[in-house]
Amino acid sequence: MRLLVVDDEIPLATAVARGLRRAGYAVDVCHDGATAVERLAEVDYDLVCLDRTMPGMDGLDVCRHIRRTAAPGPRVLLLTARDSVEDRVDGLDAGADDYLVKPFAFAELDARIRNLLRRDRPQHDAVLEVGDVRADEARRTAFRGERALELTTKEFALLRYFLLHPGEVLSQERLLDHVWDHAADPFSNTVRVTVGTLRRKLAAGGEPPVIETVVGAGYRMVEP
Repeated sequence: MRLLVVDDEIPLATAVARGLRRAGYAVDVCHDGATAVERLAEVDYDLVCLDRTMPGMDGLDVCRHIRRTAAPGPRVLLLTARDSVEDRVDGLDAGADDYLVKPFAFAELDARIRNLLRRDRPQHDAVLEVGDVRADEARRTAFRGERALELTTKEFALLRYFLLHPGEVLSQERLLDHVWDHAADPFSNTVRVTVGTLRRKLAAGGEPPVIETVVGAGYRMVEP
């Protein structure tokens, strides 16, 4: 899942992005509202962590822009030092999905992001499952049947995206957009290599393959 962190407090934005990357997300960072709007026009983000108070175009302005221009658009989590009822109401009325007051524990930020990203799923728990493949988002563990999968952070993120879209053909471009961040080279073979490694790990116990190549189109997780 690809996230955008927008905060003019550069050390905070850097720390949040670092933690989210360790949690398996692809993360881009910017420090003002105008740049955020430019990034949002270029990338189909899954969620935006958005500081409310910034010079120029503030977080509420960015949030309103998202709701005017994208349907349904990314989830928006407002990060702010303002904690009055009126401030929370203003943020929610601007289109935010949730509101987190600074200072906050990273564990709570991570949990709120997981909750927002699974709101539209038929299942609302933290475990994604297709056939005998499952991934626990909270514990960052994955299994094929009873066999634990030893996955890198990027492989876990890729598996999570496949599990969220079973049966869909996912192009390399779509995977690059949602699992890798702004620094990824679109002309490299990183998607093909990571999919191949994940596919081998999923079938390392002799189980049948669950990720198939759709020639000329991309990859698909086979539904049972």
